[in-house]
Amino acid sequence: MSRGMIVVTGGAGFIGSNIVARLAQGDRRDIVVCDRMESADQEKWKNIARHDVADFWQPEELFEQLLRHQEQITAVVHMGAISSTTEPDADLIMRTNFSLSRDLWDWCSHNAIRFIYASSAATYGDGDLGFDDDNSPEALAALRPLNAYGYSKYLFDRYAVRQAARDHAPPQWAGLKFFNVYGPNEYHKGTMKSVVAQIWPKVAAGETVNLFRSHHPDYADGGQLRDFVFVDDVVDIVEWLLETRDVCGVFNAGSGQARSFADLARATFAAAGMTPSIAYIDMPEVLRERYQYFTEARMERLRAAGYPGQSTPLEEGVRRYVQSFLATPDPWR
Repeated sequence: MSRGMIVVTGGAGFIGSNIVARLAQGDRRDIVVCDRMESADQEKWKNIARHDVADFWQPEELFEQLLRHQEQITAVVHMGAISSTTEPDADLIMRTNFSLSRDLWDWCSHNAIRFIYASSAATYGDGDLGFDDDNSPEALAALRPLNAYGYSKYLFDRYAVRQAARDHAPPQWAGLKFFNVYGPNEYHKGTMKSVVAQIWPKVAAGETVNLFRSHHPDYADGGQLRDFVFVDDVVDIVEWLLETRDVCGVFNAGSGQARSFADLARATFAAAGMTPSIAYIDMPEVLRERYQYFTEARMERLRAAGYPGQSTPLEEGVRRYVQSFLATPDPWR
């Protein structure tokens, strides 16, 4: 008798590999990763090297392998995406983030396979309409993403809600609007790494770190606010969804509390036992018109659905990240 199989697309990436790390614990089921390893110099392979991965699929063979293992698959956790908000190839973004997600949705619907996927807080645009994960068609249609990445996620959220209303949906489906996630295994992401990971080398060396100066009259330099969420907290949500089969919908995945970039930097220095040293530099002009000065996830809908987990306070999450990973010779989970 099969033990069951969960396929994690993007499973060697940042959030995906942390999900794999959690799901691969014990001997409950087979965990399959579908991803690209990219350059060996990036060491992305180390994100999953410590875990019991049953199989590894190239993205080009995904649907062939899904068909081959159809009887064993119980869920698809779709984290694979182009996550760069500055990626210039909009066609590539749409193929990867929308078209592939649509095809996976249809396959899971036809074959009664549960489906959890990554959406994004980028769907909220500049935040003027708030951060309420209302699933009504009217609320979703009102959102105005600021870039092609956000648009691709917005379009798929609308597709999912529309198809579910037409009874063309997997037996369980959930989209997670990730806010500013930080934590281990993001080292391959370059400029898309969290601020903690980006400033860590200077913090460790006792040097001054640079943050963007504010170009908005309502926010002080370093006072730009984000919902920073520790990666373990979003993995908790994914694991809970996999254990709670009757919950469907698009939900925020954040901490529920906005904190400043200056708070984040001070927490990083504190975790290293050092006095903060922060300077401010001008934000590149190309980012200014698309910059969010405030994000804060509303978590009431997920709580109302029964989610019991608690978010990790910023200082505690940064401390764990720094002391258990970044400050060690082998920082991978």
